This record gives sequence, C-alpha cells and structure tokens, in this order.
Amino acid sequence: MVMLRSFLLVSISTLIVAGCDAGSSSATDDGADATPHALKGCSVDPSVSSKIAPGGYYTNGATVCTANGSPHLFHGVDRPSLEWDPKGEAKGGQGIPRSDFDAMAAWHANVVRIALNQDFWLSGAALYVPAYQATVDQAVKDAEAAGLDVILDLHWSDRGDLSVSVAGQGQGKAGHADQQQMADVNSKQFWLEVASKYKNDGHVLFELYNEPHDVSWSAWLNGGTVGGYQVVGMQQLYDTVRNDAGADNIVIAGGVSWAFDLSGASSNRIRGYNIMYATHPYYPQDAEVLWDGKFGYLAAHDIAPVIATEFGDTSTDCTGDWDSKLAQYADARQISWTAWAWWTAGCSFPALISDWDYTPTKQGAAIKAVLLNYPYQPAGVPSPATGSGGSGGTSGGGGAAGAGGGHSGASGANSNAGAGGVSGHAGTGGANTGGSSGSGTSGAAGVGGSVSSAGGGGSSAGTAGANTGGVGGAAGTSGAN
Repeated sequence: MVMLRSFLLVSISTLIVAGCDAGSSSATDDGADATPHALKGCSVDPSVSSKIAPGGYYTNGATVCTANGSPHLFHGVDRPSLEWDPKGEAKGGQGIPRSDFDAMAAWHANVVRIALNQDFWLSGAALYVPAYQATVDQAVKDAEAAGLDVILDLHWSDRGDLSVSVAGQGQGKAGHADQQQMADVNSKQFWLEVASKYKNDGHVLFELYNEPHDVSWSAWLNGGTVGGYQVVGMQQLYDTVRNDAGADNIVIAGGVSWAFDLSGASSNRIRGYNIMYATHPYYPQDAEVLWDGKFGYLAAHDIAPVIATEFGDTSTDCTGDWDSKLAQYADARQISWTAWAWWTAGCSFPALISDWDYTPTKQGAAIKAVLLNYPYQPAGVPSPATGSGGSGGTSGGGGAAGAGGGHSGASGANSNAGAGGVSGHAGTGGANTGGSSGSGTSGAAGVGGSVSSAGGGGSSAGTAGANTGGVGGAAGTSGAN
C-alpha cells in the first residue's frame, strides 16, 4: 500500500498547493498551466463568509471553510441502497443501522454520502413511499450523531415521468427510476423539498445529480433536450436550492462523462456561491494521466473546490493501489473525497467491506489506512431538529439549526516547497448554539468549531464509464448504482 506523506498544519496565508502537469485533455488554459498557485484561503469579506447554513461551511476559491474561518476537507465513504430500496439494506435485511455510521467514524471518516431516489421521495410519483423521507432523515440523524457530515446525492431519477413503476433495472431507459443522462423537471421538485427540509442544518450537503453523461456542457449547465426528454441543468437545480428553498448549504455538481470530466467546468461555471465540483475517477477507464486536465486544475489553480464523490478500482484484481494514488493526488491539491462504496460486494462493485462486521476488502483496507493517518476530529454536534420537507415543496415548520462544531483542519501543505500536504482536521470544535426547534429558523449561530475531513461515495463504475450495479433490491432492483 502506498502510504501518505506527513502532514503539516500551516497558516493559510502561506498555504501552497502542488501544481498539475500539462494535461492534453484539458479544455482550459488553467489545466495546461503546471505552475503552483497559492490558495485564497478563508480570510474573506463578511459578505462571503456570512452566506452559510447554520453549523455549515462556505467556499472561497478552492477552499471550503468552517464558520470560524478554518479550511476544511471532507474525507469519507459512500453508502448506497436507498436508491434501489426505500428502506435501505444491510446485513441481508432492510434498514441502514446506526452501527454502519459508527463503523465509518471508527475508520475516521468525517462525511458519508447517501444515495437517494427522487421517485421514492416525491408524493406524486408512482413509486412514492410515505415512510421514505423519515427513513432518510433517520440516516442523517444517525450519521450526524456518529460525527459525520452528510452528502445527500440525487442518484436515480425518472426522465421527467412520475408514472415510472420500476426502480432500477433500466439505466438510461424510459419507464425506470434509475441513473439517467441528467436531471429532469421532477428533480427540481425533489431539491425544493430536500433543501427546504435541511436548510437549517449546514452539516448536510446537496449533490445535485450523480453522474451526468452523454450530455453537452451547455445542457449540463442550462438544460435542453437530451435522449428524448427535457433535462434540467445544474444552474436550474442550484437556483432551486438557493432561490426557491432559501438554503445556503454547500451544493456539489458532478461533471460530464459519468461525472469524471470537469475540464469544461471553468468555462461553464454555475453562477452562485458555496459550490463544489465532483469527479468520479474509476480504474481502468479514467487513467491517472488525465486527472490534471479533467479535474485537478480546478483545485490547483484555486478556481473552485473539488471533491471526488466516487472512485475505485473495478478490475478483477483490485489491490487498493488506485485508491491510495487518488488519495495522494487529492492531498497534494487540497481535494476532498468519498470512496465508493460501503457495501459488501466484490471488486467490480467496487466494495470497501467484505461483510457486515465491517471487515475491509483490499480497497477498504487502503481507504481505512489513509483515513486513520489523518489528524481527526468528528463533525460538529448534530442539529436538534430539522424542518419537514413535505410534498409540493413546502417546507415544514421544523427546527432550528444545531451546533456546528467539528473537525477543523487546516489543509496541510509545505510552506517552503510547492508540494502540498494533506488536510488537517485537528482544531478545536466549538458547538454552535441551537435555535428554537419548530420555528423553522436557524439557531443562534455560535462560533462554529473547527471542521474535519469526510468522504463518501457514489456508484460503481462499469465499463466505459457506465456503472454496473448487480445488487438486488427489495423491488428486484439492481440496476447500475
């Protein structure tokens, strides 16, 4: 296993990240420039730092910052099953147990990415499950109680057709709630409800759409007709979260080509704030030589924060080397990550655990070693209550934001050399004071504690970028994850 370099916590004023090599695949001038660049860091005007969900984070350049102005990196894992089974699955049965999140925290993850299905959530859908929102909410609460931030990932959608009656088994096909080319009009309603529910909890991040593919950058950003249906672009999804739901939570936008490719993101920027960009590098199709131009340049040149919300080795001989290399590359450029996936399966999934006693696979052992090598402090105190989503996008009267403490961690980098170190997550965590529950307003914001790193997941990539699932859900679902 490749071991990570030593970590140094340094003043953000001297923080420097390693540059990236010229990438022939890059569509930007920045991607071809290998000169190291200093990060802006977290010292910003209050007009920037005040745009923050209670207990949460804001962004500046390529840096994610805590409420008290400390740089933060997310490092963690992905937890699938709520996209194909409305109750979730584990241990051969239904439900995601609290023990899952405790085990992730024991590995020193500070974030978990949870995959969702909009048709289980939306009341107008044929696949709607009334208990689904409560199931998701329990997972959020359990994860936060274990010291994890939570990325809610819109994993499966319906091409704008709420009458679909099959979950999974139809990736890219009409009539199925599954991984499609891009989000649709119903995805806007989904995010209106989800963002309204969690806007008072900054420990919840929103990944707008799992793996856009076979879509132009224009349609990715602004929507259009793709594959015979009307897709909704990232700008529209972002506007729904910010303008319609009134949520300041971090949002995450995955690139094109099954979310791997962010080469066009700098020239197709989402207009707004608190935005991270996601990449999904899988072996063997997403070669290491492509990383600089496909996503590394965004972070290395302080353009925008990057998070690899899925990655892994899908070959038959998955040794964990790919995972270690990705973590090293990310550390040198202050890129966050979550590894796919906290699920019992083989290399082709790929899986991090081999059983529900949480025995790591080879890839899981590599990820666990990386996580345990970081300075660690869990995420902040969870919110005492959250608002209710409800159908029709109306936010419920739910509660105030809770504490924001957490794993602060200045990103480490060698201040003398250009090579960057890895994120810290060491600082002290002061909990924010919660507001009154039931009011739907954010709590009185105490000074947010320092934050830590966390990560999580995504779907398993199949050949040529297509994810192959193979996990049978309760509804006979297994499509691609």
